[in-house]
Amino acid sequence: MRKCLPGWLLIVAMLYNPLCAAQTVPSPKQHFGFNIGDDYQLATYTQTAAYFQKLAGASDRVKLTDIGLTEEGRHQYMLVISSPENIKKLEHYKQISQQLARAEGLTETQARAMAMEGKAVVWIDGGLHATEVVGTHQLIETAWQLISRNDPETMRILDNVIVLMTHANPDGQELVTNWYMRNADTLKRSTEQLPVLYQKYIGHDNNRDFYIMNMKESANMGRQLFLEWMPQIMYNHHQRGPEGSVLAGPPYRDPFNYFFDPLMITGIDALGAAMYNRLNVEDKPGYTRLNGSSFSTWYNGGLRTTTQYHNMIGLLTEIIGNPTPEKIPVVPQRLIPNGATPNPVTPQADWRFRRSIDYSVSLNYAVLDYAARQRDEVLFNIYKMGKNAIDKGNKDTWTLSPSRAAAITAAYKKGENDTTKDDGSDPYGWMKRGSNISMNYYNAVYKAPEGRDPRGYVLSSAQPDFGTVTRFINALIKAGIAVQKATEPFTVAGKSYPANSYIVRTNQAFRPHVLDMFEPQDHPNDFQYPGGPPVHPYDAAGWTLAYQMGVQFDRVLDDFSGPFRKLTYGELEIPLKAAFTPATSGGYLLSAHENNAFITVNDLLKVGVKVYRLPEGTAGAVPGAFYVPAGTVANGILQNAAVQWGVTITQGGKLPKKAKQVSASRIALWDSYGGSMPSGWIRWMMEQYHFPFNVIYSGDIDSADLKKQYDVIIFVGRAIPPVSGEEPNRWGWRQAPPKSEEIPEQYRRMLGKITKDTSIPKLKAFLEAGGAIITIGSSTNLAYHLELPVSNALVENEKPLPGTKYFIPGSILQVAFDSTLSAAWGMPAIGDVNFDNSPVFKLGSNAAEKGIKPIAWFTTDKPLRSGWAWGQAYLKDGIAAFAAPVGKGTLYAYGPEITFRAQSHGTFKLLFNDLYNLK
Repeated sequence: MRKCLPGWLLIVAMLYNPLCAAQTVPSPKQHFGFNIGDDYQLATYTQTAAYFQKLAGASDRVKLTDIGLTEEGRHQYMLVISSPENIKKLEHYKQISQQLARAEGLTETQARAMAMEGKAVVWIDGGLHATEVVGTHQLIETAWQLISRNDPETMRILDNVIVLMTHANPDGQELVTNWYMRNADTLKRSTEQLPVLYQKYIGHDNNRDFYIMNMKESANMGRQLFLEWMPQIMYNHHQRGPEGSVLAGPPYRDPFNYFFDPLMITGIDALGAAMYNRLNVEDKPGYTRLNGSSFSTWYNGGLRTTTQYHNMIGLLTEIIGNPTPEKIPVVPQRLIPNGATPNPVTPQADWRFRRSIDYSVSLNYAVLDYAARQRDEVLFNIYKMGKNAIDKGNKDTWTLSPSRAAAITAAYKKGENDTTKDDGSDPYGWMKRGSNISMNYYNAVYKAPEGRDPRGYVLSSAQPDFGTVTRFINALIKAGIAVQKATEPFTVAGKSYPANSYIVRTNQAFRPHVLDMFEPQDHPNDFQYPGGPPVHPYDAAGWTLAYQMGVQFDRVLDDFSGPFRKLTYGELEIPLKAAFTPATSGGYLLSAHENNAFITVNDLLKVGVKVYRLPEGTAGAVPGAFYVPAGTVANGILQNAAVQWGVTITQGGKLPKKAKQVSASRIALWDSYGGSMPSGWIRWMMEQYHFPFNVIYSGDIDSADLKKQYDVIIFVGRAIPPVSGEEPNRWGWRQAPPKSEEIPEQYRRMLGKITKDTSIPKLKAFLEAGGAIITIGSSTNLAYHLELPVSNALVENEKPLPGTKYFIPGSILQVAFDSTLSAAWGMPAIGDVNFDNSPVFKLGSNAAEKGIKPIAWFTTDKPLRSGWAWGQAYLKDGIAAFAAPVGKGTLYAYGPEITFRAQSHGTFKLLFNDLYNLK
C-alpha cells in the first residue's frame, strides 16, 4: 500500500482509489505461502477459513456468513460477494429474490419491476467431494479475484450480481489436505487411499442427501438455497472429467425430468453456451456436453439437481486436475469434433493443477457475466417458472410422461385391432403410426379425469407411524415447501381426517419438487440401441420419498379447502405430542408400527428397565408390540417419549403370558478401509435411534472369537464376496488396496477383505454358536457360502438374465411381508422397498423343513412403484428377504436396500427388529 501513495495520503487513497484499496486484500500467496494451483500444494480448511476471515476484514465487497456447524463441529462458511453498495442492502435484495422465487401474489408487472430492481443471485460452491480438490481451490481463487480485481467485467459483475461462494464440505477439505500433505516427499503425495470417508458418515453420498437433508452440511446449504437466498443460478463444481476431455458440463444428456418447466432446460442450455463459448474464446479446449458424458437432469437429491426442482438453473461441471501433475490420455473417439465435443483437447502428458484452476475461474466468470448482462431476465424467469407452477396447481393438469405416451400407442393398437409385432425399436409408435393416431386416443389418456395431477395431498394424523410422517414433512419444510396443518377435524372428497393432519398443495412455485416427493418417477426405457443393453441412469431411476418412508397419503384431484393453518416457511415441526397417563400398576404398550418406539426402548434398556415384546400382540396391539412394566424410571422415560418423539403409549394391563423379554444386543457393524457409505449411513441411523454398537473390520472377524464379543453382526452391500469371482462393478474400475507399510499405523487394522477361506468359516461358527447375522444387498452372498437351500431366482438356462431382458436400477418396488415373523413385526401386509438390481431368491424344495422362512416376496408380475423396471415379470413369486436358522443362530438375508441412504424409513424396522435378544 505504501508503494502506491506515501504518508498522509494513505487514507484518502483507500477511500478514492479502488485499485490501491484492493491491494490491501491479502493474496493467496501472502496467506497460504503458495499460489492456488501450485504443484504439490493444497490448503487445509483451517487455513481457508482463516483466509475467508481475512478477506471479509479487508474488503467491503464481502460479507462472511457462518451457515452452521458441520458433522464434526467445524464452522461452515459462505462468502457473500458483491459491490459495497449491494453489500449494504443485502437483506433488501434477498427479499426480492425470495419473492420472485416463490411468485406468491405477484403480477407479471410487479415481477418485472422487481426484476429490474433486484440483483441476480448466483451460488458457486466447491469441495463437496473432498478428493475433488479443484472445487475447493477454485473457490479460494475466484473469491480472491472477485475481491481484488477492478477490470470492467468484474465491476459489472459486482454491480449486478450477488455471489454466494459456499464451502460445501469443510471436514473433507481438512482430512484430504492433511492426508495429501503428510508426505514430505512431494512425489509420494496423493489424495487416494484415504482411510475414512471424507464426510463423517457418508463420504461421496453427501451429494445424494439434498431432498431429505439428513446431514448437517446438507441442511446448512439447503437453508441458504431454499429458504434464505433462493439463487436464480447455482453452480456445483466437481471432478473428474471423462477420459480424453478436460471437463464435462451443461447441457446434459437425456432424460430430463418431465416435472421441470421448459425454462429450466433452456436456461441450462443458455448458461452452457456462455460457458463453453468463453473457453473457446480463451483457447481452452476439451469441454464435452450432452452424450459426451454420463450426466443427466433426471435425478433429484444432488446438490445441483435438487435446485433444478426449485426452478433454479442448476449447473454442474466435472473437471480434471490434481496438485500432482497428471496426463490427458489418448482416447481416439474424443479427438473427433462433434456436437458433444466441438473443441477436443489433444492428449498431453503434463497437465498442471493451475490450468484446471484457470479453467474453473473462466467458467465462473462466464456464469457471472451472463447473470450480470441478463440480470433482469434471470430474475424474471425464476418468477415465471414459479408462476407457471402455481397456475398448473390451480387447474386440471395432466403430466406428460413416458408411460402415458406408451398408453396412447397401446390404446390405438387395441382400437384399430393392430396386431403388428412390436420389436421394441419404436416403443411409442411415432415412426410407424404417429401420423395416423386420432386425437381420440390422446384425449383418452390426457383428458381422463382420474389421470389428473393432484391439487394436493392429505397426510392423516391417524396413520400408524405419524412420527415418521413428521420427519417426511420436515424434509419438505427444509426444502422450502409450503405446508399446511389442520387446526380441527375436516372432510375432503368424502373422507374424514382428524386435526393435526398435514396438507401439501401443488399450487406453489416449487411444484416440481412437491410432485417428485409424492408421485412415482416414470423413467423412460433407455437402451444403447434397439434390442441392445440398457443405459444405466446416472443415479437412481425412482426414489419417491413418501414411498420410501412408508408415509400414507391421499391424492386429492379437485380443489379443496378446510380449517388449515399455513406453517411458517422453514420452521421445522416437532412430533405431535402423544397423551401419557402414568400407571400405578400393570404396564404400557408401544406400537410395533412406530420407528420412534425403538428410540424409547433403547433408552429404557440403557437404564435397566425391563421391556418385553408380544409375539402374538394383544387387544389393540399388533404382533411385536412392546410391553413396559410401570415404574418410576419407566414412567419418566415414557412421558418424555410421548412429548419429544410423539410415541403412542397406551395402558397395557398385566404382562401377557407369551411375552418375550428384550435385552440389548452386542451389535457389530462391518466397515472397511476407506469407509463404506452404506455402513456409514447405518452408523448415523444407529446413533439417531440410540442403538449401541461397535464398528468392526474384516481383520477383526478373522482374528476374534466373535460370539464372545457380539450377538449381532451387520453386513451391508459389497461386504461378502460372491462364492466365485468378484463383485460386479458398474463403474468399470477398482482402486487397489494400499500396502500396510504405506499408511499410518492407526489405520492398518481397517485393511483386508472378507475371504472365503478364513472369514466365512468364522462367520459360520458365529452363527452356529447362536449369533445373528444381518446381510443386505449383495452381502446376502453369505447364504450361498453357507450352502443354504436357496438359489438365484433371476436366471434362465442357469445363467443370470442379461440386461436386454431384465434391468431394474435404483427403483421402488412393492412386496408382501409376513408381519407375524419377528423380523417383520410392525410392517404392513404390502409395502415398498428400495431395489437396485438387488438379489432375489428362490427357495429349494427342502427350505421349509430346514426352517427357512420368507420375510418378503413379490406377489405380482408388475411390482414397480417408481422408477424403471425392464422385465419386472421375472420377479413374480421371487423371495426378496428370508430368515434361515444356522445352528443355534439366524441368518437374515435382505435383498432390497432396506436402509438406503437413511431415506427408506419404511423398512428401517426390518433392521431394528433383528437387533434385540428375545427370551
